[in-house]
Amino acid sequence: MPTAVRSHAKINLGLYIGAPRADGFHALTTIYQTLELYDVVTVTARPAAATAIRLTSNDSRVPTDARNTAWKMVALALDALGVTAEVEIAIEKRLPVQGGLGAGSANAVAALVGLEAELAAELGGASQPAAWAARRLEIAAQVGSDVPLFLVGGTVLGLDRGQLVSSLPDIEPLWCVVAEPKVGVSTPQAFRDWDALCLAEGLTAEASQDKLNKLSRAYASAFTGLISDLDSGSIPEGRQGVGSSGVLLSKENLAGPQESALVRTGICDWIQNDFERVVFPQHPSLAEIKQILAASGTPEAALHTSLSGSGSALYGLYRTRSDAEAAQVRLKQQVQGLEVRSTLTRTLPRAKYWQEMLLF
Repeated sequence: MPTAVRSHAKINLGLYIGAPRADGFHALTTIYQTLELYDVVTVTARPAAATAIRLTSNDSRVPTDARNTAWKMVALALDALGVTAEVEIAIEKRLPVQGGLGAGSANAVAALVGLEAELAAELGGASQPAAWAARRLEIAAQVGSDVPLFLVGGTVLGLDRGQLVSSLPDIEPLWCVVAEPKVGVSTPQAFRDWDALCLAEGLTAEASQDKLNKLSRAYASAFTGLISDLDSGSIPEGRQGVGSSGVLLSKENLAGPQESALVRTGICDWIQNDFERVVFPQHPSLAEIKQILAASGTPEAALHTSLSGSGSALYGLYRTRSDAEAAQVRLKQQVQGLEVRSTLTRTLPRAKYWQEMLLF
């Protein structure tokens, strides 16, 4: 029987990027936050003499071959487990493509969860032991830098390329408005523009690493009250995540404080998304949308607004539903000459993320 899995979106609560490294990647520090918004990924799998994967989608922009993240994840997982199977993956897209919401990465994890459910008997419970849990994170990091976060869910600290993940205490659910303008932002191009900015400002990878290390500590301090040795990828006992070797350090699932770190620590006064420095000059309308979401100085002002990832989606976080709905009204009334879809949702804590993942 097919297994349908919710494939939730994410936003970035701050995204700090280093200068390009010798390996071509960029070090970064970010906090990921999952949302109630989701695609639906349906998996059908059965044992077979040889592995065959078929992928379909209701969106023609989604690759249906080995370029797709869900395809890659399933292929790598079967190979790691030494299992061969015929697998069908159907992706019902509800989230924007190239929106900065991690949709493709979430699809990969949803496909893995569906595969494990479909082949539970053949896997002999392989998805449960700590060794396989660590291997899942390693495979996820091979598929994409922000894929591992979806194996944690909730509020997640991301380091290095974003693939070193550690669970943080969840913020309490906040109302969120996601604005999706019909503007495509290429992540590779955004990184190229960032590299040009670093070159113009004389920022090197070595110089930017110190700032990233300090920001990592500031995040950890704000959300957990702990300052740990994040430089080496180590994570305090009792935190879920992977160290620099990709090994799962703890399976403990922490419950967060009832009062949001966003409110309690004033963190929104200083977190920012570095991509805005290069994306907004190329797409001024996105900066305008951020201002509309923010409504600074009004009773309905957002707690925080930002571009998510490299965009083009933006979001605002609000204390009440009425404040969020007011933001949707502002978007409809004030955005001129640009079609913007807005969606009302909430942030999704870790426990609820896993409880509601399987549809059937």
